[in-house]
Amino acid sequence: MEAIFIILLVAIGLFVSSFRLVRQTDMFVVERLGGYFKTWDTGIHLLIPFIDKVAKQVTMKEQIRDFPPQPVITKDNLTMQIDSVVFFQVTDPKLYAYGVNNPIAAIENLSATTLRNIIGDLDLEQTLTSRELINTKMRDILDEATDPWGIKVNRVEIKNIIPPRDIREALEKQLRAEREKRESVLLAEGQKRAEILKAEGEAEAVIVRANADKQSRILAAEGEAEGILRLKRAEADGINLIKKAGADNAVLQIKSFEALAKVADGQSTKIVVPSNLMDLSSVVLAAKEIATNEPPKTPATPKKK
Repeated sequence: MEAIFIILLVAIGLFVSSFRLVRQTDMFVVERLGGYFKTWDTGIHLLIPFIDKVAKQVTMKEQIRDFPPQPVITKDNLTMQIDSVVFFQVTDPKLYAYGVNNPIAAIENLSATTLRNIIGDLDLEQTLTSRELINTKMRDILDEATDPWGIKVNRVEIKNIIPPRDIREALEKQLRAEREKRESVLLAEGQKRAEILKAEGEAEAVIVRANADKQSRILAAEGEAEGILRLKRAEADGINLIKKAGADNAVLQIKSFEALAKVADGQSTKIVVPSNLMDLSSVVLAAKEIATNEPPKTPATPKKK
């Protein structure tokens, strides 16, 4: 009874252990009697004990491999260290399981040899400035080479390019000199721009002051002209009022005396008042006498014989 019970327990254990759960991100490569049988995808599967065997569990997620720096020689015979990162994904689990013995090691060695071949056709300057070209060439070559292994190479990135120490020092000096040159150029351009702006500001200030002075003179002239015009209008209005009032000769003579009084307030020392103010000839003679301001000539005394 005990033996039967033990056999029964073993059989139940074998039956339960025969079930395999395949996750969504994995696939199982199953062999039967030593040969490839099928590939299991997501779900629960029954494995026949002692007949079936899971040969390989393959992840279908994209994988990343960061390979160590590889020594490479450029076209101008300079040795440098370059390390790369490869992004790949398994597309066929059967080919991945049976295509190559160690897929990761195969990709690493293939990446190193491909990188040496590409860098061998480039000089130092091209190597330092052509990362995108190197990445594209490596991806195309690796993708084509790994296709029989059921691998799809999605991307290849150059992580670091480490030139020799003396080359690094020379490059650092060159970069430092270029930065100092750019700094000097920027400072000179800034100073030049500042001087230009200052000169433009001074020119604009001169123009503004000239315009202000011009406008001031124009306003002053316009004000003076307006004052003269209003004065003349007032005089004309006064004359019109006198005419409308019907002034006689007596009024006109009074106005003439007032005018002569204003003349007398001046610097003249002699004033000739004609008896007839309306006589134009007398006025002219009086004005001439005042303008010349000469003393009267006394008649010459006849000489005695």
